[in-house]
Amino acid sequence: MNLATWLRRTAQLHPDQPALFLGEEMVADYRSFDLGAARIAGWLKAQGIAPGDRVGLFMKNCPDYLIAFYGIWYAGAVVVPINAKLHGREAAFILENSDTALCFTSPGLNEALEAAEAQGRRVDVSGADYAAALAHDPVAEPVARAPDDLSWLFYTSGTTGRPKGVQISHRMLRDMSLAYLADVDVATAEDAILYAAPMSHGAGIYNMVHVLVGARHVCPVSGGFDPAEIFALARHHRNIQMFAAPTMVHRMTAAAKAAGETGEGLRTIVYGGGPMYLADITEAVDHFGPVFVQIYGQGECPMGISALSRDLVADRSHPRWRDRLVSVGRAQSSVEVQIGDAEGTPVPPGQHGEIMVRGDVVMPGYWRNEEATAKTLVNGWLMTGDMGFMDEDGFVTMRDRSKDMIITGGSNVYPREVEEVLLTHPEVREVSVVGRVHPDWGEEVVAFVVGVVPEADLDALCNANIARFKRPKAYIFAPELPKNNYGKVLKTELRKRLEEDA
Repeated sequence: MNLATWLRRTAQLHPDQPALFLGEEMVADYRSFDLGAARIAGWLKAQGIAPGDRVGLFMKNCPDYLIAFYGIWYAGAVVVPINAKLHGREAAFILENSDTALCFTSPGLNEALEAAEAQGRRVDVSGADYAAALAHDPVAEPVARAPDDLSWLFYTSGTTGRPKGVQISHRMLRDMSLAYLADVDVATAEDAILYAAPMSHGAGIYNMVHVLVGARHVCPVSGGFDPAEIFALARHHRNIQMFAAPTMVHRMTAAAKAAGETGEGLRTIVYGGGPMYLADITEAVDHFGPVFVQIYGQGECPMGISALSRDLVADRSHPRWRDRLVSVGRAQSSVEVQIGDAEGTPVPPGQHGEIMVRGDVVMPGYWRNEEATAKTLVNGWLMTGDMGFMDEDGFVTMRDRSKDMIITGGSNVYPREVEEVLLTHPEVREVSVVGRVHPDWGEEVVAFVVGVVPEADLDALCNANIARFKRPKAYIFAPELPKNNYGKVLKTELRKRLEEDA
């Protein structure tokens, strides 16, 4: 089933329903949204794009993103979303690796690809070719696709090497979208989804379920994340749902407190994509109220591993509410989740191991990379590379990526556990804990801290909350932490800095 069919059905039933907005201005109802996608598909077909061909989207958040997106699907082709924050060379690598035939770009990004000598044809959505595409004869209906046909080729962030192309099928996105309704949140035609995070990733992948129900799609005029703009749009549109990385939630809370904003109009903020610290989510719920839902997923199982409902995020009555709040929730409907040892054998509740997932939301493999596929998909299970444990109630607590775990004197230290403690200090704004090579202990714990705090205070905080062997042996104070284009801290860069200093 081609998921572009969902757009066609909504347009047939609710043609006048408002669909696409740039800020407060409506630019398309569902009739014109659907017609634009069908015209794009007709134009793509005339350019020689065949079902299964890859078509890139190297664009900032804007309404044309979704029109081009569904136009690609209408034609039976495969969407290759590229984060607009990437360097031209990084985007060029993705286009080359995926054998992309054509790439839609937004103003300013075409030049970045030209400078990188990227392969293939490029179409700027502000130019004449795109205008001609929107005027082309439309196709009659979406090209038929099988459930397991490739629909979305997603490239991982590549924090440890070259990005890998995750093959995502129409079936995977269908099941993920339906699991959203079952496990994450309700979506209706009265809602509006706000794209403040890159549409090439978690924010954009939730567009399908909102197209299915006929919701409004709102792109900020800024094209990205601006707390003041988000609060203004939420007051205007009402019933706003949005996806936000934990760093975005932290910044929204700080901005709201400083400006006296209450979050009026925000109905749901789904957070994920990185570690959410207990202090940050507790502060956010205290300020905004019960609007938060957590999801846990990977590109290899998009948005679909586990979820923590708004009721559980806001609950303070359960005797173990803190434990549940630092978890990533329980398995979503479309998957099985277990914790395995080094051989993948299930371990008892409470015991640490690698988080393993299987189900119809799990990828069939990486694009043209059999070696990486064989390492990641083992006996039908996705080996996530994330370490954690599951309690007797099915709540999964993720500690860290397996490569980030520190082994000091034969004992395991999970950096997130130390980071959680350090972040309870009011003067610590950000922190990242990594291991440094030590001649006697193998590794020692080092904390990079953003903030001005006496080291003795941090030592005392750790001694009062965690075992002494987990306490950092050194604190390195920095004005900021290195992050990739998705807001994730680059621990590889921090470890590299330690190696250079040594």
